[in-house]
Amino acid sequence: MLFSTQNDTKVFNEFDFSYERTNMGFFYIGSDENLLEHFNQQFEFGYKQVNLYDAGKSLHQLYLQNNKLPDVLFIDLPFNEEELKHFYTRLKSNILLGNLPVIYIENHLTNSEIHKVNQLHIIDDVITINSNRINYCSKIIFLKQCKLYNHLFAAAKYRTKKKKNYPKSFSFILKRITDISIASLAILLLSPIILLIAIVIKLESKGPVFYTSPRAGKGFKIFKFYKFRSMIANADKDVDNLLNLNQYSISNNGPKFFKVNNDPRVTKFGKFLRNTSADELPQLLNVLKGDMSIVGNRPLPIYEAVSMTTNEFVERFSAPAGITGLWQVNKRGKADMSTEERIGLDIAYSRYGNFFYDMKILAKTPFALFQKSDV
Repeated sequence: MLFSTQNDTKVFNEFDFSYERTNMGFFYIGSDENLLEHFNQQFEFGYKQVNLYDAGKSLHQLYLQNNKLPDVLFIDLPFNEEELKHFYTRLKSNILLGNLPVIYIENHLTNSEIHKVNQLHIIDDVITINSNRINYCSKIIFLKQCKLYNHLFAAAKYRTKKKKNYPKSFSFILKRITDISIASLAILLLSPIILLIAIVIKLESKGPVFYTSPRAGKGFKIFKFYKFRSMIANADKDVDNLLNLNQYSISNNGPKFFKVNNDPRVTKFGKFLRNTSADELPQLLNVLKGDMSIVGNRPLPIYEAVSMTTNEFVERFSAPAGITGLWQVNKRGKADMSTEERIGLDIAYSRYGNFFYDMKILAKTPFALFQKSDV
């Protein structure tokens, strides 16, 4: 039986969200009444089923009866690969249902199961519901755009499937071999420094050694991004209070980059890490995992990537995410860099980047490691 939420005024105190209620709808697959109440507070309407089989039937029933379809699917169940694949196959059989973002809530998942979920490419995102604010509207819009562009990339790949492209294949293999070689050697040689940095961070302030966040890379692929923590714990919560200090101008329709000169959230040792680029060292793990390359365009936080899914800017996501790149060796650390300049450099690399271009950027990188400005 379908369940539709009511627009009541109950307050679910476990979650502290300041974002306004979205006019979108959700479909919750699970049995946690607290989570259901939470989604009820965040969305205009919604539906519920307790398992994937009944959810698939209900979604098709909604479609056939021409009822209001949800904008996102939340799965809150123990991991079952076969049931998940079957559910995904049923969704893909309908063009409208197949384009709905699917978000897994990690309450029932182990770390290895989260990895499996990401490897299946069935789930669009895995999230933890806690006291941190989640802008569901921006997240859903972004995930929908990701699906759209993934379809475009898949269609383009299909059209050229029978064409041989040996130079591109060789270039990809050469770049990957170079990435693995440099990242492995760097981790081996720098391991004493990496250990020392971790100890100092732990001694200086409370909080984890590493800062992790979801980032969007090539083709809008979302992955977990690693850095040494250079700010106080929970620094993300203070972003709203620092918007007036943002060095980038923000328009309603353009890209929304965020970077603050002399950011008050940065710790003393964090300032040293940033000025020497040592906070970037954990990204060598991202390179080994294949999420990033040594050279490419910087992976963007979700709130920045959401603002760059238009035709004007999307080209920058055709290049791999990188630790260093054209932007870093030209403008990194300069507070006078405009949004247009940064996007222009990203797009230029996407168009002209190749192995020899990467080597040229790598040769310039050591001179860009030390910043002159605290940005």
